[in-house]
Amino acid sequence: MEAFLTSTAVVALAEIGDKTMLLAIVLAARFRQPWPIVLGILFATLANHALAALLGMSVASLLEGEWFRYAVGAGFVAMALWTLVPDKFDDDDAPKASRHGAFLTTLVAFFLVEIGDKTQIATIALGAQFQNVLLVTAGTTLGMMLANAPAVWLGNALVERVSLKLVRMLAAALFLAIGIWVIADTALA
Repeated sequence: MEAFLTSTAVVALAEIGDKTMLLAIVLAARFRQPWPIVLGILFATLANHALAALLGMSVASLLEGEWFRYAVGAGFVAMALWTLVPDKFDDDDAPKASRHGAFLTTLVAFFLVEIGDKTQIATIALGAQFQNVLLVTAGTTLGMMLANAPAVWLGNALVERVSLKLVRMLAAALFLAIGIWVIADTALA
């Protein structure tokens, strides 16, 4: 349960104000079809984060050892610093009008934009930390949905009311706490 809850909290906080959340708002404004967009986000996230968690778990099993756990802890500390940097979403990043509809456009756009994103990197680290692809994928996907579904329905009104700086600081503090916990746990083992 720790893997699921930690994964949910980490990604939900990290996703607020992230480029993919801004993409969700753009798609909602462009298509005005919330359900296909939310389903596109769900399926893209499931695929992307399952692969990321599997990669994290696979790398961890290949590189077992004390130094690797220190690297995972340092990775979380680095994520804390990265989270403090606000994302920007340019019009050039927005998907062009598509004849494929809201679902397919969202599915492809979200999957591609999520590659190398901080939430994907966090999912790799969580997969390495918890060694459980199913729980990490379920948790990170729930975290993405908790952040992005309201963005689809509430859009700009949500962004105007929520202090993205405060959310970034909370997410950074959570990443930092996990990093320190992993490093301390490794040192005490």
